[in-house]
Amino acid sequence: MPPTFLRTLVLLRDRLRTSAVLISLVAALLYLDGNYSIVGAEGLWLLPLLLFFSLGSAWDIVSMIRNSAGANDSAYPSTPPRTRVLFLTCLVTLSATVPLLWPLFDAAYPQNCPVGELGWIVVAGIMAIFLGLMAEMRCYEAAGRGALQRVLLSSFVVGYVGLPFALMVSLRSLGDGNWGLAALLTMIAVTKSADAGAYFAGKSFGKRKLIPNLSPGKTWEGLIGGIITATVVAFGCLLWLFPAIANSAAGPVLETSIPGVNQPWLGALLLGPLLAIAGLVGDLAESMIKRDSGAKDSGTWLPGLGGVWDVTDSLIAAVLPAYLCFAAGVGLG
Repeated sequence: MPPTFLRTLVLLRDRLRTSAVLISLVAALLYLDGNYSIVGAEGLWLLPLLLFFSLGSAWDIVSMIRNSAGANDSAYPSTPPRTRVLFLTCLVTLSATVPLLWPLFDAAYPQNCPVGELGWIVVAGIMAIFLGLMAEMRCYEAAGRGALQRVLLSSFVVGYVGLPFALMVSLRSLGDGNWGLAALLTMIAVTKSADAGAYFAGKSFGKRKLIPNLSPGKTWEGLIGGIITATVVAFGCLLWLFPAIANSAAGPVLETSIPGVNQPWLGALLLGPLLAIAGLVGDLAESMIKRDSGAKDSGTWLPGLGGVWDVTDSLIAAVLPAYLCFAAGVGLG
């Protein structure tokens, strides 16, 4: 057999194995989260999964930057140690779980708390910046030059990865019962379907390049196909997924901020294009850093699929508009 064909078979085998493990793990955790969550602390079953993707993405970014700079953990001229970045990313990601601790002790999170529920993410983000500064102060004399670059890089990775994943934890916590689970699954389904729709539309009809310097394969026709696909999937999720999963659970607000946005068709017209475009921005951001670092894949954590960041790039950018849409009343029904 030709070597190219053998490599293709090996790649396909690894991709199928990795996909099977991921799907099985995700399905098991979703089942546990949907059926055995503590009232008021929904989403804790999904934390291992979110932490894996959060820390895996942070690892990929730091490794890519370090490899491009020819650095390593024992002597790093301008890049922070992986362990520091992973710890700070974990701190920010888990900050969104602080309001979930009260129900674990049969108590309710205080409604008059000035920090609120999302405020803990801001607190952790500020703490992460200053902890990074303190770490540089501690080893400044030994490390020598490059302290500013290390602080900036660690702050970027923690903010770029940790904050969006913390928002995903908060997205799962929206509303009562499994309402937030329906919102989280809808965000993932719409964003990833936009990727698939853009790929097939671009392959079939693509002629005009979108941003050839970053991603030569992306076209305006692909973008339109991705938006249409995302809108159709969003409509299906709002029409069928929410009633199936959320049941009679209440959403995060009593009234919509935008009139009529609780109707599936209008919610889909808002959610679909926003997540498709945001997901594209996340994909292009990864492409830019890859090209700047001279890397093909973001990492090797997922054999056959590439790095973890290759899976999360679009989701990292899409979670903010998704959260705002659902907080505005999309999915109330």
